[in-house]
Amino acid sequence: SSRYWLGVDPLGRDIFSRLVWGARISLAAGFGSVALGAVIGTVLGLLAGYFEGWWDRIIMRICDVMLSFPSILVALMISGVGRSLFPHAPDMLAFVVLVLAIALTGWVQYARTVRGSTLVERNKEYVQAARVIGVGSLRIMRRHVLPNVLGPVLVLATIQIASAIITEATLSFLGVGVPATSPSLGTLIRN
Repeated sequence: SSRYWLGVDPLGRDIFSRLVWGARISLAAGFGSVALGAVIGTVLGLLAGYFEGWWDRIIMRICDVMLSFPSILVALMISGVGRSLFPHAPDMLAFVVLVLAIALTGWVQYARTVRGSTLVERNKEYVQAARVIGVGSLRIMRRHVLPNVLGPVLVLATIQIASAIITEATLSFLGVGVPATSPSLGTLIRN
């Protein structure tokens, strides 16, 4: 009808308003998990690429292990364990666990991308000049290398937002995402 554009569900709730509200929840989960994963991956990628040596080997082996498991399976396990340990947790805690689960599976792509870009940037003349005049490693990474590796990170983050929203919807559809009382896209599909 003209009042309910998409109709109502069996309980008489407007589907369109629930869809808009559910998109808000799914977008928040997508942006939050991508932001957290990008921060973790960028920091670890900078450390691995700039210092090389044992930092690089340890971080990249952790990345290899994380890449050997499907991300949806890891997120499903983390969310499921969180749900089983805290069955009566408040909705906000369940949302935070969901964001953490998605972020912990998504940081690997950022770490590998930033590491590759940092390996290129650390050998450029401006970084060598900063080393020669005595600038510390952390300042070089923060002021010189990081701004030059953020381009690929932003491109990857744009792509990862869609993937994070799909992961959130999948986990909610399976019953381990946001609580059933929250109308995220996955719970709307399940209902």
